[in-house]
Amino acid sequence: MIPNMILFGLLLGRWWKTALVIGAVGWAIILFTTGVVTAAGIPGAALFGLVNTGLGVAIHQGILRLVRHLRGRRGWSPGP
Repeated sequence: MIPNMILFGLLLGRWWKTALVIGAVGWAIILFTTGVVTAAGIPGAALFGLVNTGLGVAIHQGILRLVRHLRGRRGWSPGP
C-alpha cells in the first residue's frame, strides 16, 4: 500500500497541500475502517500517510521545477 500513497502524491503533487491532507487523513481512515489499526493508532497511521504522500509530492515538485528551469532557457524545445 505504501507505493499507492507515493503514486497518489505523484499524481496530485501539483496541488501539494490538498494532496498531503487527503493522503494523511485518507490513509488513517482506510486503515481504521479495515480494522488494521485501532483508534489509538490513527495518529501514527496519519503520519505514515503524510510521509509517503509527501515523498510522491516532493518527486512531483522536483520534476516540475526541473521542467520549468529547462523551459526558461533559450532555445530549449520539448521534442525533436
